[in-house]
Amino acid sequence: MNTSPHLSQSPNPASAPPRSPGRRALSARLLLVLSAASFVAASLAAPGTAVAQEPAGAVASVPPIDWGACQAEPPYPEPGPRAECATVQVPVDWSKPDGPKVGIFVARHRATDPARRIGVLMSNPGGPGAPGADDAMYADDPISGYTPDMLQRFDMVGFDPRGVGRSQSASCDESLIGSIPARPRDAAEFERMRVLNGQLADSCLQRTGPLAAHMDGETVARDMDAIRAALGESRISFIGHSYGTFLGERYARLFPGRLRALALDSAMDPDRSNVERYLTDGAVTVDTALKRLAAWCEKDASCALKGKDVLAVTDGLFARADAGKLRDPGPNGPTRTRIDADRLTDFLTFAVGKGNWEETAKQLAALHSGKGEVFWMSSGRDIASRLVLCRDYDFRIRDHAEYRAVLKRVAKAAPHVRYNSQSLDTVLGCQGWTMPPKPRPARAAGPLPPVLVVNATLDLATPLPGARRMARSFPNATVFTMDVVGHWLYRRGSTVEAMRTIDDYLTDPRG
Repeated sequence: MNTSPHLSQSPNPASAPPRSPGRRALSARLLLVLSAASFVAASLAAPGTAVAQEPAGAVASVPPIDWGACQAEPPYPEPGPRAECATVQVPVDWSKPDGPKVGIFVARHRATDPARRIGVLMSNPGGPGAPGADDAMYADDPISGYTPDMLQRFDMVGFDPRGVGRSQSASCDESLIGSIPARPRDAAEFERMRVLNGQLADSCLQRTGPLAAHMDGETVARDMDAIRAALGESRISFIGHSYGTFLGERYARLFPGRLRALALDSAMDPDRSNVERYLTDGAVTVDTALKRLAAWCEKDASCALKGKDVLAVTDGLFARADAGKLRDPGPNGPTRTRIDADRLTDFLTFAVGKGNWEETAKQLAALHSGKGEVFWMSSGRDIASRLVLCRDYDFRIRDHAEYRAVLKRVAKAAPHVRYNSQSLDTVLGCQGWTMPPKPRPARAAGPLPPVLVVNATLDLATPLPGARRMARSFPNATVFTMDVVGHWLYRRGSTVEAMRTIDDYLTDPRG
């Protein structure tokens, strides 16, 4: 597979894997607010207390962090000796800085060469809903951690976002999940989905309290600035992965003068895109990846469908599914389990998204012949992502008729896969959500450093068109792409060149 990188400037036309120690989970659960902030002089705070910026001139005092030892969560090993952990108290509702507080769990891995220390590198792994403190706790992991040079130059700081992990995890009535229609087939099911989604949202508020309504990207960006203030740093560098890129963009909008560098890996679309554009970007990416698989199959003898037209085979599977004639394959032939078109799309989204052509072709051949094994993936039922994304984005659909019309147009743009299951899971999870989307804020005044956006050309979780929109949202941004199928490029292995590019940028953003 071609993994040659491409680097391009993107000026703003408006210009003026399961979690492992040392690395947060490669979550693909993603898919995505701010008022202008007032600059408040630190002299207004009590001695030894930092001040975090708030909307409309509000002020929250943040005492210096009282660091202590980090405790591992079984089965993970104890962190290294340079790791330290603490909790930073922030307002549940940033518009009420003197109101109830929530503790944000923070971890730091101190720079190994203080004489060469550049500053703080804060990170977020995305999700949304993924804990991020492990990124710092296990920053020195030799397999999934940072390089020795980066560890010399930066204090690595990670945190579990509010409502996640060790930062007071949100609680909801999960028993409702199994009753919610995953793919509503008519108006009655669509309405039932909306009602049950609303009940689920209300259960989050009842069990978690006001925190459930304040887990959006703008609020977390303000928490990030509180952490910065508590660290005693005037500026931070930030690296965000997947949904973490959305947090980085929100932080840049709120606190541009507080950023030294901003690296965004596998970037989300920062705009309030409509449902159709969001679904189309995801579906076309899956469709294009399937075409990449078909091209590989024509040339590689290891392909289980060698000599066959892979796209025609896939279209035939959908025709059989629509007719009720597609069955789950078994060791001796088709089983009695019927496979519908939605389940076929689920399979294609997640199988093709892994970029393992040989294994995907093998499973497609099993479906085609009826003999073999297919590893099915269930539709997403993640609640944490709803608490976040349904506030950050407006994915509301008027009714079932509009839903069917949108899906029909999306399928026309991506005829061999019909839609992207992950994207559709996100959209449907927000229907009937009783905590409405927050309005997108204005950008605060202040200088921004050059920004680096990194993305795969075929990223099924954060498609390249959205990443390019992310780059265009900044006055000065560079886009680095790798021609691969995948998500989260900042890691060793086949995408190590992206990791090196990000490290070089973070070390010298104006290089």
